This record gives sequence, C-alpha cells and structure tokens, in this order.
Amino acid sequence: MNLVIWFSWYKEILEELGFSRDDDEKSALILNKLLESSNCLSPDDIPIKDRVIVFGAGPSLKGNIKDLKNLNLSNFTLIAADGATTALLEDDITPDIIVTDLDGKMEDIIQANRDGSFLVVHAHGNNLDKINEYFPRLKRVLGTTQSTPLGNVYNFGGFTDGDRALYFAVELGVKYIILAGMDFGRMVTKYSRPDMDTKLGKADEIKLLKLKYAKKLVEWLASNENVTIFNISHGEKLDGVRDVNIEELKDL
Repeated sequence: MNLVIWFSWYKEILEELGFSRDDDEKSALILNKLLESSNCLSPDDIPIKDRVIVFGAGPSLKGNIKDLKNLNLSNFTLIAADGATTALLEDDITPDIIVTDLDGKMEDIIQANRDGSFLVVHAHGNNLDKINEYFPRLKRVLGTTQSTPLGNVYNFGGFTDGDRALYFAVELGVKYIILAGMDFGRMVTKYSRPDMDTKLGKADEIKLLKLKYAKKLVEWLASNENVTIFNISHGEKLDGVRDVNIEELKDL
C-alpha cells in the first residue's frame, strides 16, 4: 500500500478510536532498537508462496480449519493472525507466519516460533510492555508499525492483526489469499481474547470499531491491489471478495 494512502486511513483511525500517534511511535522506536541488536528480518528473508491462507480468530475458525484439511495445505503459505495460532496448534498445524501484536496466547505463539514460524511483530501504543517482556524469547522477527517506518520496522499498511496479514502478503507479491476465521461480526472468541472466561462473547465497543476498519481495509485491498481474495468464513459480506466453499478451492 502506498503510504500516503495509508496515512489518510491512519489519521481517521486515530481520531475515531482516540489512539495516540506519539505512543505508537514510541513503541516502534523501542522495537526498532531491540531489532538492531538481534538477527532481525527484512521482507526478503521470509519465504512465501503465491497462494496464502490467512487465519483470523473469529467464530468460524475451527470449522474452517476442519474444512481446509481437505486441501493439500503444503501448497499454501499459512499465516495466523495472533490468537488464531492457538487454534491451529490444537489441530497440529504450525503456521508458516504469525502476524501479532503479542496479545494472543503467548506461550503458543512462542512455541510455534520455536517450531519454525516466522513472526511479524507489530508495535503500537498499547503493547510496549509486551514488546519488552516477550522480545527476548522470540526469534526470526520482522517488525512493523502503523506509523512512520524505521530502519528495522516496516509499514505495509493495515490495522488489526488480520487485515495487516493480508497487506503483508500483498507486499510480498502473493496472487491469491483465502480468508479463514475472519467473520468481522459482533462476536469474538477466546482465541482473540484469551482473558475471556467463555469460548465466545460479545465484542466490546473498541473491538467493534477495530473490526469495522479491518473490514474496510480488506475491501480496499480487494479493489485496489493485484490480488484475488476468497472467503470461506461466510461472516460479514465483503465487497470485492468472493465467498467460496472448499470444493471450489481444490483447483486453485
């Protein structure tokens, strides 16, 4: 995504959600400094196929994983959005890439990272403490920000872990993206919010606003970038995105 276009989205998001750009940039500076002293990654260091499955942590996730096992998953790069990692590990699937702001179930994300997952770690104003806490336990890390990019911290566009995973994939040149567990509805799962007491609950006001922008950003991507996006989640209807079933994907 052209950063001029992204920053128009970013300005709107900051204003509506009441977030601080200064806090975002402080967090990005810390992540950049940590990456300077480690074997940080660039986008060219992360292998990716031209077909990608992006797993969100929505209510359809577990059913989508079951259906996707009917495909040869080795033909795809598997990208988990943060807490979706836990659901994949439960089904003995280690994602190739995890896009995370470090608020999923961290023990699972760390385990997947040890088992080979690349991490795309995002810095924003609300996760500085988690960056400092967890970074020493992570390896194969590429850093991202939603504000001004730095030497080791990139901005590919995107806001939530789920839509940011799509923008990252497009930046790396993928041709096809399948959305799984990306419902954009009013319910959230324990995979998305590990601190919940129940497996499923209502999204709070901030989460709903985040999902609103995530949906808009996926739709913008579908209409403005050279990528074809399929959706097996069957949650909210997405403009420019084709709803499909597993049988339709077998010839992809």
